[in-house]
Amino acid sequence: MNSVGMGQRPQNRRQQVVKFLWVGIWLAYLSAPVRDLLHGGHSDGVVVLGWIGLAAFVFWYFTLVVRAGRGERNGVVLGSVAVLAAQSTVLSLTLGREWLVLYVYVAIASGAALPFRLARWMIPAVSALLTGAALLVPGGTAFLTGLLFPALLGGFSMTGVRELIRTTTELREARATVARLAANEERLRLARDLHDLLGHSLSLITLKSELAGRMLPGHPENAAQQVADIEQVSRQALVDVRAAVAGYRKPRLLEELAGARVALTAAGITAELPAEPDLDGVPEDSETALAWALREAVTNVVRHSGARRCTVELLRRRTLDGLLLELAVEDDGSGGPRGGPGGGPGNGLTGLTERLTQAGGTLEAGRARNGFLLIARAPVAAVPADVGSGA
Repeated sequence: MNSVGMGQRPQNRRQQVVKFLWVGIWLAYLSAPVRDLLHGGHSDGVVVLGWIGLAAFVFWYFTLVVRAGRGERNGVVLGSVAVLAAQSTVLSLTLGREWLVLYVYVAIASGAALPFRLARWMIPAVSALLTGAALLVPGGTAFLTGLLFPALLGGFSMTGVRELIRTTTELREARATVARLAANEERLRLARDLHDLLGHSLSLITLKSELAGRMLPGHPENAAQQVADIEQVSRQALVDVRAAVAGYRKPRLLEELAGARVALTAAGITAELPAEPDLDGVPEDSETALAWALREAVTNVVRHSGARRCTVELLRRRTLDGLLLELAVEDDGSGGPRGGPGGGPGNGLTGLTERLTQAGGTLEAGRARNGFLLIARAPVAAVPADVGSGA
């Protein structure tokens, strides 16, 4: 994506061009001064000076608006706005009423580049300056009504845009901070869990190793008993660590649904996924088994199916065996069977079958009318009051 996001600075040349064009499109309203220079009957010298003055105004305006929000001091911005206002006054008083439109740009630049506490005074001041210039320029009052309202509206509208950009930028920074804090908290939690799991075991292993070393010369049978204890403690510590790591690796359906949408979209496959599912009463083992099934199914769709569309459904169904949560993943691909050599089930489907069996569920997978269909079912422990019988 090469578009310039709200609150983000251009990151490459194309984004800079996009922002330049977005700002530059509003320069179309300078057609009145341009027509005046071309057809206003001014002398050649005045026309040359007019073009120079207009070019200087446009350059200063672009410099101020494009760099708005980059941390310049308010004094520098106020000085730049004052330069624009002075250019507008000189050009309007010397070249005529067509040049009064420059004040509108000064008001917009004030709203875009100044914080609201300063812009709320600067915009009316520029409007007042526009009114004074219109009263001094011959025929300027005829243009006053058509320019005063755009100056006020455009200026204060830009203050809103500036605040929106600032808020969006702060939101992005806050999200990044929250993500970093969450990652740090997760690392701390893992460190605490591992310390709780291994601290006592490693201390006991160290103590028994020292005892075995002291007993070995004179009491080898006691040393052997200490070594046997060390082995038992080590094995239990290994079991505890594996259980803890397995807990960290357990997928969740909500996370897998979000990941499935990203993966399918990145592969150019139209994804039809359910909204946030109701997981009340779903045991952790059932949710984990279905999450693994969704991950495996989507991976197969992306890698092997050649599909253009993938549909995921998650429904509760009442059966003779009780209430089940059913996950169905269907694609319209023309790829071959998602199995191993010879058309048998592959390692992925075999592993899913084992996971679902351990959770008390079942797995069905095979060719469907329009592609490939995988259906995984896992038991639900409790029945919500609003759940009716399914198909």
